[in-house]
Amino acid sequence: MQNVPKEWREGQDERGGEGGGGRAKSEEMQVRWRGDPEVKNGGALGEAAEKESLMMELTRMVQTIVKESSWWERRGVDCSILGVAFLCLPPAFLLLGSSQLLWFSVGMLLMGVAHGVITGKGTHLASHGALSESQAWGKFWAIFFIEICGSFSAQAGVQGHIKMHHAHTNVIGLGDSSVWKVPCLPRIIYLFIAPLAVPVITPLVALAHLKGSSVAHVVRTVLMVTLGLYSQYWLLINVSGFRSPLSTLLCMLVCRGMFSVPYIHVNIFQHIGLPMFSPNHRPKRIYQMTHGVLNLPRNAILDWMFGHSLINCHVEHHLFPFLSDNMCLKVKPVVSKYLTEKQLPYQEDTYLSRLHLFFHKYQELMVFAPPITELVGVQ
Repeated sequence: MQNVPKEWREGQDERGGEGGGGRAKSEEMQVRWRGDPEVKNGGALGEAAEKESLMMELTRMVQTIVKESSWWERRGVDCSILGVAFLCLPPAFLLLGSSQLLWFSVGMLLMGVAHGVITGKGTHLASHGALSESQAWGKFWAIFFIEICGSFSAQAGVQGHIKMHHAHTNVIGLGDSSVWKVPCLPRIIYLFIAPLAVPVITPLVALAHLKGSSVAHVVRTVLMVTLGLYSQYWLLINVSGFRSPLSTLLCMLVCRGMFSVPYIHVNIFQHIGLPMFSPNHRPKRIYQMTHGVLNLPRNAILDWMFGHSLINCHVEHHLFPFLSDNMCLKVKPVVSKYLTEKQLPYQEDTYLSRLHLFFHKYQELMVFAPPITELVGVQ
């Protein structure tokens, strides 16, 4: 259990509601009040308003870096990586038609890597609108990557990831990552075997999320998901030369589930086991994110598959979710230095260390959920 100091907490009057939009409004009011008589006269209210919040100060520093960065740094690098992933698909389909085991295996690996980058890195960036400055293009890319490539509902993905997980990170009952918990599964099954079923589970969960949606949204999602799945199925039969529907579906399952084990690991390693907060008494944003988020070290494979914002810049990503992977990496030195100077936690741990922790404390972390109290944490 971990209590957060009282001075770190912020009440409902400061937060302005569940979404945290009131917080930004409150900070804007602080700036506006500086011209008021109370501020000019040096009253108690003026002294408080003059003191810039830590989050505002850090945001100003990061915004300066973003403004000084070129389009290539802001979006070009990540778009190029996704472009390379798509360029890997044609040779992958051709190699899968080879009768030689070596070339067939290379084709399988190539398609698995391409699919991992597109559905891991691509869907995550698209959900945050980090692939384009245009809202219209942002919506298009979200539908393309999340529904066609990722076989999931774009609306449900944005709702669950942006409006819940990011807005309420590690807040019990809201963004506590409990969606990843399956208490009925033993640790070996959950950590190493069950993730292989993610390609099958994902479209089924997408269908479940469509309940209560408009007819137009249901039709669009079903059509887009079907288009993505059938396109790969058709290409495997007509380009790669697969003859059996069963072997075609098996190939799709292997390619789509090739990196599902680390995908599940990454999603639980960086939040579960860290301090959890009550919805009514959670700390201010900068303390919430620095205590409830953890970075993994740089790893060539994981960085390529999922992007810096999900691996070694996850703290930066939660503080500034609008940044692309490359920009998260660029602001990382500034953010880490600032948090260290302000004596705030900047949590980092290795992949194997987290795996060891979850393997030996599986019951505590993944089965026995922390109770909803004023301020709770699982350590």
